[in-house]
Parts: sequence; C-alpha cells; structure tokens
Amino acid sequence: MTYISKYSKVVVTRGAAAVLGLSLLAGCATGPHTNPEDPFESFNRSMYSFNDGLDRAVLKPVATVYHDVAPKPVRTGVSNFFANLGDIWSFVNNLLQGRGTEAFDSMVRVNVNTVFGLGGLLDIASEMGVQRHKQDFGLTLGRWGLNTGPYLVLPLLGPSTVRDTVALPVDFYGDVAGHISDVRVRNSLYGLRIVEKRESLLNVGDVLEAAALDPYSFTRDVYLQVRSQRVGPRRGQTQNLDDAGKLPEDY
Repeated sequence: MTYISKYSKVVVTRGAAAVLGLSLLAGCATGPHTNPEDPFESFNRSMYSFNDGLDRAVLKPVATVYHDVAPKPVRTGVSNFFANLGDIWSFVNNLLQGRGTEAFDSMVRVNVNTVFGLGGLLDIASEMGVQRHKQDFGLTLGRWGLNTGPYLVLPLLGPSTVRDTVALPVDFYGDVAGHISDVRVRNSLYGLRIVEKRESLLNVGDVLEAAALDPYSFTRDVYLQVRSQRVGPRRGQTQNLDDAGKLPEDY
C-alpha cells in the first residue's frame, strides 16, 4: 500500500493520460473473476507492488525517523498547518457542491486558525466546536453526478479512480502550497507534507499488514467504498446525509 501524498504536479499533469492509456491496455489481460469495479487489476497490482516497494524502501523509514525524532507537539502543529491549508480548498469545493453550512464552517476554520492559531499550527476552531468538512474536486464531480469509474492505482500517487484522476489537476491547482513562488519553500512544504501524511498512517499500515490476507484488495475495496458513499446525494436529490461527502481524517 502506498502512502505517497498527492502533491506532484509534474507527475500528474504530464503522466495522467499515459497512466490511463497503460491501464486500458493492462485491463485486457484481466481474468474472468476480476472485480467489476477493477477491470485493470493486472496493471493496478503491478503499480501497487511498485508503490509498496518504494514506500518500504524510502517513505516508511523516513516517516519512522520523523516520528521518533520530532516531539509530538511539533508533529501535531505540522499536521494542523497542512489541515488548515486543506480547509481552504475544502471551502471552495463545499461552495461548488452547494453545501452552504459546510462552506461557512470551512471559512470560519481557516480564519480562526490562521489568525488565532499561529498560521494554523494550533487548531483553535476544533476546540470551538467548528467541524472540518474535507472535500476535493473528485467528490465535487461525484456530487454533480459523475460516477467514480474504474479503480486505478497511479504510480507514486496510489489509489484512485478514473474520476479522481481527471480531478487531480484541478486539485493540484487549488492547493495553496502550489502557488508559493519560492521554489525551495514550495518543495520543502511538499516534502514535509508527504512525510507528515505517511507518519500519520504508520499504525494503519501495520494493522493492514497483520489483518488483511490480500492488502491490495482490502485497500481497493475501502477506497472505492469511501469515494462512492461519501459523495452524498447528488444535486437535485433530497436525501439528507449528515456526514455525506466528507473524507475520513486519514485521507
């Protein structure tokens, strides 16, 4: 399982079309018992193995050192900082989805944590009871009626779907860190965010390896379930789901 975060603009903007093409070719080799949501399983498993090998060789050791060296208050502050940046894009997507209450909460969170939380290092908004409503453009497309499409495992980026892959360039453009003009600062933020995300998933990875007979299938099924069910009712539907459209905290 890969935990490499989705923050490489060059990889996505230049490689998404190639990935889709390769996965279409690989799908021709799948067997008769293939999961209908995973017609490109042969390709996806090869990408899963590649990502997992890279994670074991590089990301997990670095994340483990970060966990052991950095004090917990520092790690919490880093996590809060990046979550605050994410709330900005969540605000935009909540607006696009017509979620007025969630958009207002996201706006309040950004303003409170940025002004009173030392630029987002402290999560004051959560202490005030203002909930986080995590959103991305893939979920926005789903809200507007676009199905997830087949499951894809992207090189370096990990689990995705056709819909989420199409949405990636927009998500990257909406990433506040990507608009920092200083290249060194921007790349440092990208790297720190990857390490922070991987560190937050260290225990999850251990549980997955111990509990799942087939980590690939387990990861696929959980990802597809989250991305399809958390979209919530589409525009024009009257179904009311209090937690619809949210991403779990580890995504």
